Amino acid sequence: MEHEQTARILVAGTGPAGLIAALGFAAEGFPVTLVGPEVTAPDGRTTALMNPALKVLERLGVLDAIKPKAAPLKVMRIVDATSRLIRSPVVTFRASEIDEDQFGLNLPNSVLSPALAGAVAAHAGIEWRRTMVASWHLGAGHARAVLVDGSTVDASLAVAADGRLSPARQAAGISTSARSYPQAALVLNFGHSGDHAFTSTEFHTETGPFTQVPLPGNRSSLVWVVKPETATELAALDDATLSMRVEQQMQSMLGRVTVEPGRQIYPLSAVTPLRFARDRIALVGEAAHVFPPIGAQGLNLGIRDVDDLIGIACENRSDPGAAKALAAYDFKRRPDILARSSAVNLLNMSLLSDMLPAQMARVAGLGVLGGFAPLRAFFMREGLRPGSGFAALAGGLRRPAR
Repeated sequence: MEHEQTARILVAGTGPAGLIAALGFAAEGFPVTLVGPEVTAPDGRTTALMNPALKVLERLGVLDAIKPKAAPLKVMRIVDATSRLIRSPVVTFRASEIDEDQFGLNLPNSVLSPALAGAVAAHAGIEWRRTMVASWHLGAGHARAVLVDGSTVDASLAVAADGRLSPARQAAGISTSARSYPQAALVLNFGHSGDHAFTSTEFHTETGPFTQVPLPGNRSSLVWVVKPETATELAALDDATLSMRVEQQMQSMLGRVTVEPGRQIYPLSAVTPLRFARDRIALVGEAAHVFPPIGAQGLNLGIRDVDDLIGIACENRSDPGAAKALAAYDFKRRPDILARSSAVNLLNMSLLSDMLPAQMARVAGLGVLGGFAPLRAFFMREGLRPGSGFAALAGGLRRPAR
């Protein structure tokens, strides 16, 4: 039996989180086996990646290929578009307030996924088995995946990037707390006659957020969260009528709207595993957290999962799937994942709630953010890099003392 100094990593799942995990582990010199088919289904969605996530893509050598087809996010606004008694003021976050040129980039998934897949296919250190895992056998010394074609892969650590229903998570016996929301997201892209000025606007409505995010040129992507039956009705409208509805919902902020072909509906839910690693399996991406699309958190959080997991694996090269390494990963990811998930779920619940206290709490929170620049800067920094808001705050508190 060959005894490798650096143990093998098995990555299950070929969505963006899985591809980034495979590239990241290979870049650190781990032999990697990636299992999963190449994703060829058309995906009209876009992903807003913040600067720290973009740094990871740059390190992996894929940023230059996707940058020209992405739009920078320089300003993010929250507009209370509810018709409720109590409404909050508009809150505007500007990247320039925290000395950044941009918060991040909005990337079409149809650009991001092929760029990542191309880099994986070209990497000599990654063996890509374009099939699926049929079953998992988790032993004390290694994780074994039996693939659909009958072959097997043994690894010290299995990275579960296999999505919200994660078979690897089930195999490791990790239970989840899950809730489904009475909401669905209608996703599409649209052209507009006005200039978006690289500003993303999240309109808060009684059924959830209506979020416009800039794309290159006079185009934007839209995530419109409504009741599931409304999503079906909206998706069935002809282009002219739907364009008009989108324009009305945005208060004609970007002028004339023309929706582009391709509409997708995604039911909303929240899933939180009770732990993030066990029995040689570590969860990343949607296997580790699912929540409503508010505040561009999803894949950014997934990339932080991958980054932290690789950091811990590098300290445990001979056996990165050992219990102590997995315990360190669980400990490191827990505060970040739970804080993001609960913040997003709370905000979503407060939008759905007709109860005055919940509405008042949301309005008060947004009101304070809107009116108090230091707090706004803190939230922007925290939103980009967990811990950096506190670091800047501590720095600011130390200065006057000197």
